[in-house]
Parts: sequence; structure tokens; C-alpha cells
Amino acid sequence: MNKESSLIQLLKENDSRTIKKIYEDNRKKFIAFASQYNLDGDVILDVYQDAIIALCENAKKGKLDSIQSSISTYLFSIGKFMIFQLLKKEKKMHVVDDFNLVDYEFESYEEEKEDTEIKLLQTAFENLGEQCKKVIQLFYYEEKKLDEILNILNYTNKDVLKSQKSRCMKQLKDLIKK
Repeated sequence: MNKESSLIQLLKENDSRTIKKIYEDNRKKFIAFASQYNLDGDVILDVYQDAIIALCENAKKGKLDSIQSSISTYLFSIGKFMIFQLLKKEKKMHVVDDFNLVDYEFESYEEEKEDTEIKLLQTAFENLGEQCKKVIQLFYYEEKKLDEILNILNYTNKDVLKSQKSRCMKQLKDLIKK
């Protein structure tokens, strides 16, 4: 089960620590993102809190089970939709049906950059050898201590394992740079 699936499961279970972590991890980025719409700070926080509630409800309904984006990206899309609805309601935004008439500039958001970096890391990780994958998986993803990895992978010397981990990380960094 990957990290996003685990988070979704915890959201379904209404795990307060997970909800709080998602809330805190995304709050500043969302406020910065929403500020471009010239909304009052309190309104932005209300929208953000409503988006968090909608995220939790959607998780419970199973709507997040097959999402292709990160939870943060999904949360931002909910918030953006809510902002647009609010602006439309207040007549501060005019919805144009013919997008050919609109001159627009592509906006690059931080979460899109993060998604690209994650995909790059995943691709590089897949190109590693099996032993490197195991070492990195156990150390970084499963947060095992070197002594535990030593036993799991049957290494005879902790220094050899440290060297292996170091070589694997260098190889991973080199693959990412390509």
C-alpha cells in the first residue's frame, strides 16, 4: 500500500492525526495560492477548512480510491472550485464559455512541480537494481534502522551496508539528473 492509499484509508477512518497533518502541511501553500484571487484572509481560511471537510467526506464516500493525483493536489482542486463558486456568486468572476476568446497565461503551481519531482524520483527508483531498491525501500520508506536491514538482507558487516546504501543513493541521484 503506497503512502497516498494509506492516507486515504486513514481519512476514511476519520483519523484526527492524519487530518491535522494534511491540514497543517497544506495550509500555508493554500493561503498563498488563494491570495491571488484578492479574497479576505478569513474567507480564504473558511474556504480552506471547507475544502478539508470536503476532502474527508469524499474519502469516506470512496471518491478518492482511484485518484491519480496527490491528496494535496486534490485538496487544492476542491479549494479552487470553491473559490470560483464564491467569486461567481459574488459576481467577481465572469465565466467565459468560449476559451478561444480568452488570452491566458499558464500558471505553474508548486504542487504540480512536486508531482513532477515525485514522478521523476519514482522512474529513477524503478531503474535501480533490485538490491538498491531493497536497501532504499527499507531505510527510507519503511524507516528501518541499519541493524534491522543488516539482518533482513543478510549483510555480514554494517560498514558494507552503509557503503551499499551510499552507492545506491549516488546511483539514484545520477538517474534523476539524466
